[in-house]
Amino acid sequence: MPREFSELELKARGYFNLDKRMFFIVICVLNFLIVFIQQNFIVAEIAAFQFLEGTEMLLFKAIAGLKLLGIPLMYALKFTVVGFILYTGCFMWGYKVSYAKSWQIAMFAELIFFVPKILKTLWFLFFVGDPTYWDFQAFYPFSIMNFYNHEAVDQRYWYSFQALNIFEIAYWIALTYGVDFSARKKKSVANAIVLTSYIPLFIFWLWFYTAVYD
Repeated sequence: MPREFSELELKARGYFNLDKRMFFIVICVLNFLIVFIQQNFIVAEIAAFQFLEGTEMLLFKAIAGLKLLGIPLMYALKFTVVGFILYTGCFMWGYKVSYAKSWQIAMFAELIFFVPKILKTLWFLFFVGDPTYWDFQAFYPFSIMNFYNHEAVDQRYWYSFQALNIFEIAYWIALTYGVDFSARKKKSVANAIVLTSYIPLFIFWLWFYTAVYD
């Protein structure tokens, strides 16, 4: 039998009734603004990039432009993959959650990752003086990377050390709540769905990335 929702849960469910296309556009625009600020007010101000001229400057601007233009594609791909993982996990556990709803869960959970992006931007705008490009690239708030000097860590491990952070754990919790809100059954099963579908594949992805890094 479907379980009853608390008042807080009912309010949270209301967010799932928002216009999905508009919400996707908002996510892309917010990320666009953050990346634009990082590229123009942090990366461009790093000493190594201040003296670029001619072809080198054009290449720098082209890479920055492609990064901005690739934001919608990046998000569409991520939500498609994560949505499929959740959909498959729900199906295996006997939960009737549509693929469209699973895609939507992945999209809403992505909001969590705006917090570290904003923190990183503020950190380098106001608290770090004269950083190097690699200082900027290696930094990720509240991640395992913060326990190491990035100069002493092989770059093949940078992504994994950054990806293991408190925001990733919060993302897992958000996925669990999304499944729970959509299926409206036992929350323990929603936890099991994320635990046995998304998390193992996330860990496998980190291992794969590290293994093939060149």
